[in-house]
Amino acid sequence: MRLHVIGLGGAGGRIADRLAADRGGDPFLAGVHAFDTDIDALGALDALGEERRYRFGDAAGGDGLGGDLHAGRRLGDAHASELGRALDDQRPSLAEAFLLVVGLGGAAGAGAAPALAEELSRLYDAPVYAFGFLPTPGETEEPDDGGPASASDGPAGAPTDGADAAGPGGDPAPPTLHRPLAERNAARTLDALSDRCAAVFPFDNAAWIRSRETLGDARGRLNEVAAERIAALFGAGETPDGTETPQQVLDASDIARAVGSDGEIAAIGHATQAVDPPDSGSRFGLGLFGSDEPAEVDTSAAVSAIETVIRKATRGKNTIEVAGGRADRTLLVVGGPPAWLNREAIADGRRWLADETGSDAILSGDAPVADGDAVSAVVIRSGLDEPERIRAIRETIE
Repeated sequence: MRLHVIGLGGAGGRIADRLAADRGGDPFLAGVHAFDTDIDALGALDALGEERRYRFGDAAGGDGLGGDLHAGRRLGDAHASELGRALDDQRPSLAEAFLLVVGLGGAAGAGAAPALAEELSRLYDAPVYAFGFLPTPGETEEPDDGGPASASDGPAGAPTDGADAAGPGGDPAPPTLHRPLAERNAARTLDALSDRCAAVFPFDNAAWIRSRETLGDARGRLNEVAAERIAALFGAGETPDGTETPQQVLDASDIARAVGSDGEIAAIGHATQAVDPPDSGSRFGLGLFGSDEPAEVDTSAAVSAIETVIRKATRGKNTIEVAGGRADRTLLVVGGPPAWLNREAIADGRRWLADETGSDAILSGDAPVADGDAVSAVVIRSGLDEPERIRAIRETIE
């Protein structure tokens, strides 16, 4: 599918920049932009050209908004049409979906995202999704070690509104700033995005931080995980010219059916396993895709690899907790070298996934990678019981 990614605020801009750097040539990435009030944060982006970085909100004076979500909302309402026009250079009318990436605890991105989602829905028929970073509990706690105590959006590169990109040259990770309003901002922004977006993909930073690791320590790794999950989901149905055609083609409508259109929370699970390249010289392989000289792969090895990645993607760490593993709707995409995509194993995995999630609505597709060296699985679940972290965040405004 053709996806237009819009990074809003510091965290969103850094993820958009990461996608442009790592996936800029991938066919699924139809457009990438970064919008922010902070001119220094925009200037710190490396992969996005100047024409795809846009500063809005002159009232902010080129800085962040100090955690003031209400100021962000006012700027978003005032500049939504302007931001919509700023996308025109990459022909947004061709997009099959839009993805707003934002740090939910911030002010500039979190404030502008709901208004921009509403504007995009007014202008285009494509669904608007949101991928939002949840603040960690530590960000709202009073610092006790003399560390920085600031609710501001912070300087470019500071982990203030979600995951942060790694600093150049291996610079020391910045400390986690004190943001007393982050959880309340996140609660209000989640509600606003759920009202205006087809689906919301929260990313629980706290769940991904390792023992004795700070948000600053984890910044590059969290960005990598987030960008990888976005690409794994939205890039699954796109294959470069001249490559194998999927047996079960995944398109924008499949993702829309899986995540719904009512602003529900959805979780992304992803797993990979390295595999040996098949011996394409044999005529006695699996022959899954009708090649004249099918590659040879041991059937038991293919079955084991597919079973492993499906279970890891389901039971491993997702972008947000899936309570009890249950979901109303589920999407499974299995990828890898065509000879490794054993149809029977994928069908078995789909049946296992139906039992695991309690869902009768299991959609599936495959993503053959002709020269790939790994088997992968993406599992999307929607219609979830409210995750504990989101419940805790919402309780801050009750």
